[in-house]
Amino acid sequence: MRANIFDDMFEKGFQTGFERNCGCVPATNILEDDKGYEIQLAVPGMKKEDFRMEVEDNVLSVSFEKKEEEKNSPGVEYLRREFEMDEFTRSFSIPKTVDAEQIKARYDNGILYISIPKMDKTRLSKQIKVS
Repeated sequence: MRANIFDDMFEKGFQTGFERNCGCVPATNILEDDKGYEIQLAVPGMKKEDFRMEVEDNVLSVSFEKKEEEKNSPGVEYLRREFEMDEFTRSFSIPKTVDAEQIKARYDNGILYISIPKMDKTRLSKQIKVS
């Protein structure tokens, strides 16, 4: 019956909008500047080698699957677990004006940063001489 007190407290007492967050996909920021785009995914506690990214038909897919099972300390049980993900897939449509071959990613302090450069404008257009 004691666990119900915690459930009631989290469900009713601290209404933050995150009470029933399934944690299915990470929170994401998308930025743009003159040189390109940056996607930032909040994915704390992950390992960079567990991420998979691919581009196909102007869709960037980012996925994660935890390869190791985290073990709880003896005698410790989670009453609620909202920020630990075992797997996710997130897909983003990217403009045809980006250089997909130059996409880079880095994982730093729980954030996955994906840099997507725009194509050089000189490559976007070409004058064709009629002979």
